[in-house]
Amino acid sequence: MTVVPPGPSFSVQDIPFSYRGSWLNISPVVAAHTYADDLHLVSHQTGLHAVLRLRPSATATVRATATLLTWSTVDGRIEAVFDGPGAVRLRGRRLGLALSAANPTLTPFSGTYLYRDPVDGAHVFTSYETGRRYRVTVLGGSAAADGDQALGTAERGVTLPADRDWEVVVEEHATARASYTDPTPFDELRHANAAEFAAFVDSVAPWRSARTPAAELAAYVLWSASVGPAGFLARPAVLMSKHWMNKVWSWDHCFNAIALAAGQPELAWHQFQLPFDHQDESGALPDSVTHSEVLHNYVKPPIHGWALRELRRRLPALDRAEVAETYRRLARWTEFWLERRRAPGSALAHYQHGNDSGWDNATTFDDDRVVETADLAAFLVIQLRCLADLAAELGEPGHRWTAAADAVRAAMLEQLWDGDRFAARSVRTGRRRASTSLLDLMPIVLGTELPGEVTGALARGIGSHLTTHGLATEPVGSAHYAADGYWRGPIWAPSTVLIEDGLRRAGHTGLADDVSHRFRALCEKSGFAENFDAETGVGLRDRAYTWTASGYLILAAAHERRAAHPSPDVD
Repeated sequence: MTVVPPGPSFSVQDIPFSYRGSWLNISPVVAAHTYADDLHLVSHQTGLHAVLRLRPSATATVRATATLLTWSTVDGRIEAVFDGPGAVRLRGRRLGLALSAANPTLTPFSGTYLYRDPVDGAHVFTSYETGRRYRVTVLGGSAAADGDQALGTAERGVTLPADRDWEVVVEEHATARASYTDPTPFDELRHANAAEFAAFVDSVAPWRSARTPAAELAAYVLWSASVGPAGFLARPAVLMSKHWMNKVWSWDHCFNAIALAAGQPELAWHQFQLPFDHQDESGALPDSVTHSEVLHNYVKPPIHGWALRELRRRLPALDRAEVAETYRRLARWTEFWLERRRAPGSALAHYQHGNDSGWDNATTFDDDRVVETADLAAFLVIQLRCLADLAAELGEPGHRWTAAADAVRAAMLEQLWDGDRFAARSVRTGRRRASTSLLDLMPIVLGTELPGEVTGALARGIGSHLTTHGLATEPVGSAHYAADGYWRGPIWAPSTVLIEDGLRRAGHTGLADDVSHRFRALCEKSGFAENFDAETGVGLRDRAYTWTASGYLILAAAHERRAAHPSPDVD
């Protein structure tokens, strides 16, 4: 058997152990910002739910690679490997394991019930929280069960012995499935998974080298955070994380799509289209989608024209039907902003809350949250230009899109530019207010669509946000700066990718190179957290965030292309 590298190693405190397409993972994270002492089998069906606690019979050291999880002591070892998306195989040698219900209390509406299936002798846990069953089948050795058919509060679990070798499989399923028989040998399964992951890495990061040491781990974060179609997600989806941020938000998905596009075009296209599957009657995209929930209480910024442009540079050619359907969906999303989010007589669309912008608590929204902002105008200009291009491709008139783009750009410059930076304007009072947020500098994404003196001023402002580790969302010297202040200080991947792209297209390539280099170095040092302390570079919040991994892959791929083909036309 050819030896396949096991993939990158990582801490399961930071990144869950999982498998492409699975709704399961193994992790100590059992709720938002909550870490247990033991690893748990966690399901993301209907939310994040720790189902089974996994407790070795002796204190053990945990090590994870992309395809194998181990608990080890001086004398013994337990190994875990995924057997397809819906099952986990575990085997032990001189080390026992207790698999017990994470919640010891069973009520008529919550908890986990355990019984012995008389059909095949398997031990079955049923979970109210996930609505699924977890069948434990002994493949080798023996097991003892506690709490069989117990009600109320009880210890419910299956114990594997420390004094003899054993192997089991845990399967997540609905009402019933055929008995587990004729298993693939454990080592053969591990080898197949390693080969599958290696092929994925080769597809999404063929350019990787010693200069991009975090590329394989970034690929693993994406690979392992994917789930198969289920519930409201009718397509294969890359969740933002298999920790507590286990949804698809309607701008995060764009970065994942771009990172995957060159090597995994079908998966990338599914990522781009996912929120569009849930457009409402007004054309608005949902705030987020997950297995059992579609939220429309907020929206997210219309970066989709920008993202589609980036995708089409990387994807194979779309057929006419795909172009036509995408044009229709993007047009409805744009019309939502122009028809439902413009006050009477206003040329500019508005946000109703910071959450609509994706920059939830940025200082831009401190005095008023219902505001016209330049970042929104800039994204709409790009999206309108994209629609004009799609219309031309389809042989349809596109003048209305071009005229609308010109009008929005002109209004943005006339009404929101103060000569140094852009200001936000209250829809209610008409009062303008410039903040110290990096968000006010986001219109650099328009590149050469803006006058040179404007992009020059924006670039200078962006430089003032640059720390050793990257672009702080609020300047470190600001009175509003907070090290863990969400959008009031920390460094984020999406703002970095968007601004780096705008700087480059505006001709500020030196600053763009600097932004790219610092963010890549940050990820190589601190991993793929939701965001990072701008002064120390420490990862914050959810530590396995896919758009951060995608941001690294996008910037690293572009840097490697430039290094290989030093030409101003490469990007």
